[in-house]
Amino acid sequence: MSRIHVVELSTATPEQKVLLEAIQKQLGMVPNFLKVFANSPAALQAFLGLHGVASAGSLDPLDRERIALTLAQQNGCQYCVSAHTAIGRKTGLSDEEMAAAREGTSDDPTSAAILKFARSLMARHGEVSALELTEVRSAGVDEAQIVEVITHVGMNFLTNILGKASLVEIDFPSVKLELA
Repeated sequence: MSRIHVVELSTATPEQKVLLEAIQKQLGMVPNFLKVFANSPAALQAFLGLHGVASAGSLDPLDRERIALTLAQQNGCQYCVSAHTAIGRKTGLSDEEMAAAREGTSDDPTSAAILKFARSLMARHGEVSALELTEVRSAGVDEAQIVEVITHVGMNFLTNILGKASLVEIDFPSVKLELA
């Protein structure tokens, strides 16, 4: 049971209802973590806006999902590991690629560099070294993509802490969170 109220369409305020119905129309469902976000329509709108802008960038959709899986695992968010395993599958990641992403790596050298950089950003609270920036650039990641990786790290950290703080019920096929 969620520790923060899950807003259902049947009990939503008019403002919440508009947002939840738009999500339902776009996704065919309203994930529980967005129902938690809906407690604050302003917070939900901010998240949806950031997600929309971040998804329109130049970062490959597979790398965006790899980042989400890497950080969900690193931050210990079972909801997000489960959600992004389902989304990753739809995006085209294989089970092997998702397992590697959860470990912070990839067979693709550019993706591996992106994940290493994302994990470092998270672990070091953004205080990455000049060498780390040189390494990610050397792997073919341009300045726009570096900024987008930083954006995705921030956005995924937000969803990870929301999932963990709320203990929201997992509404995707549950994936076991294996912590080291």
